[in-house]
Amino acid sequence: MGRIFEKRKDRMFARWAKTAKAFTKVGKEISIAVKLGSVDPATNPRLRMAIQTARALNMPKDRIDAAIKRASSKDEASLQEVTYEGYAPHGIAIFVEAATNNPTRTVANVRSMITHRGGTLGTTGSLDYLFGRRGAFTIVQPPGDFDEFELEMIDHGLEDIFETESGLLLYTSFENFGTLQRALEDKKVEVKSAGLQRFPLSTIEIPVAQQQEIENLVAELEEDDDVQHVYHNMQVD
Repeated sequence: MGRIFEKRKDRMFARWAKTAKAFTKVGKEISIAVKLGSVDPATNPRLRMAIQTARALNMPKDRIDAAIKRASSKDEASLQEVTYEGYAPHGIAIFVEAATNNPTRTVANVRSMITHRGGTLGTTGSLDYLFGRRGAFTIVQPPGDFDEFELEMIDHGLEDIFETESGLLLYTSFENFGTLQRALEDKKVEVKSAGLQRFPLSTIEIPVAQQQEIENLVAELEEDDDVQHVYHNMQVD
């Protein structure tokens, strides 16, 4: 079978590893949503959002149901949402969102990765002013007139809309996230993923060689099982 088979096998294992990592992250989001709300998606908007994301990742229904069941068990260890802020090399701000049952372990891992690459970990809230928050939805474009749909969604908080390979990408403010979510549900729009994101209020431009250093750090942080999202203020062309 030779080298071609080995290369295909490597790509296959890499794809499986990426899928497993994504399932782990969305499974934690489901767990947190249940702990903060209820096991009923009809009355728990955050759980509905997490389930939508899981389905977009092709997570099997039995695994989604199992994640909900585990989260509702009294024996299940509670997850905490924690954030870490610091500076990567070259003055780039890094904002890390994590979900963990052991914050001591998580902060040690995050600090080690950041400092190992020449950065520093700051105190919680120290860099919050550099980032805003917004809601993001990836949807399947509904049938009918696009302009009419856009105008209707603007009435429910839509701020920006873009066409991507994955579907339509909709942005709304942090405050209007729930309003737009309900509007999409009322119109029976197929939502492929939904969530709250942070974004830099301004960006820093650095040389390409230095950009690779930041990208390597972000990739390393995202590999950690406790880390859910990583944001930065490096300008990306």
